Amino acid sequence: MQKIWVKVDPWDKKLVTTALEGGAEGIMVPKGYSKKVKELGRIQTISEDGDLKPGKDVLFFTIKSGEDEDEIVKLCKDKRVVLQCSDWTIIPLENLIAKGADVIAEVHSFKDAQTAFGILEKGVDHILIHTTDVMDLKKTLALIASVEDKTVLEQAKIVDIIPVGMGDRVCVDTCTSMTTGQGMLVGNSSSALFLVHAESVSNPYVAPRPFRVNAGPVHAYTRVPGGKTRYLSELSAGDQVLILDFEGNTTTGTVGRLKIEKRPLMLIRALAGGREVTTILQNAETIRLTDPEGKPVSVVNLVAGDKVLIALEECGRHFGHKIDETITEK
Repeated sequence: MQKIWVKVDPWDKKLVTTALEGGAEGIMVPKGYSKKVKELGRIQTISEDGDLKPGKDVLFFTIKSGEDEDEIVKLCKDKRVVLQCSDWTIIPLENLIAKGADVIAEVHSFKDAQTAFGILEKGVDHILIHTTDVMDLKKTLALIASVEDKTVLEQAKIVDIIPVGMGDRVCVDTCTSMTTGQGMLVGNSSSALFLVHAESVSNPYVAPRPFRVNAGPVHAYTRVPGGKTRYLSELSAGDQVLILDFEGNTTTGTVGRLKIEKRPLMLIRALAGGREVTTILQNAETIRLTDPEGKPVSVVNLVAGDKVLIALEECGRHFGHKIDETITEK
């Protein structure tokens, strides 16, 4: 996940509170101001009297030529390196990203931040923004919620729905209110995840809970930031998950709590990309998948031939990471 540090020099309380409210990972301030930052909120500070010390934990490097790149790659192994360009250009960052260097790019505007986050279609993982414009800072911080790649969704045709008895089902309550067409990716296999719709739909018996995805049993996978997957049972308060809509627009959500309860379950079989894919969900009318138009479809109303959205991938996974290895999951 890409990160943003905010440099506030000279001291400006409004900029600090904007950084805190916008989800910045760290704030850089002059000596003597780290305590003032922490009085306003819990966050990492970069200062001579802060959590990370400039010159010791954080190094500033002004790149002047191609010869500097190899030195920066070495420094990044042990230190946080803030890259400064005398003439802010793309080429040094492109070269360093290609070499695997984990640099922090210093930028001075929203426009430069957008550019840094998009270099080589991957972007730097970390920026330090130094601006006195509050609105510019707000727009830059808003990038944190939209840096995940767009997810490609495909249609799967329902083949069969089979009750499979009782099991431990996981509800994921997030800190995000989701709308129609939004939910989380869940499935029996990490290579085929169904878009399970949030409980944002009105029901005669249960009030909407737009922050919740009644996701599936404890063994099921879900997609999380960084292109990884995790088991639903592994999640806990404060963890991050991917929230996406029917068009594949992807944002990051934070888990507020899990609810694991014994409930009747059903197996859903579908065909997509020439192969069978499956998921297990709670057998209840409030549990919904998502059709290609973004409409929620209750699992109790599914019939053979219905189409729902899924995310497919060819790679296998090991401890949640993609790997080029043949793995068969049934």
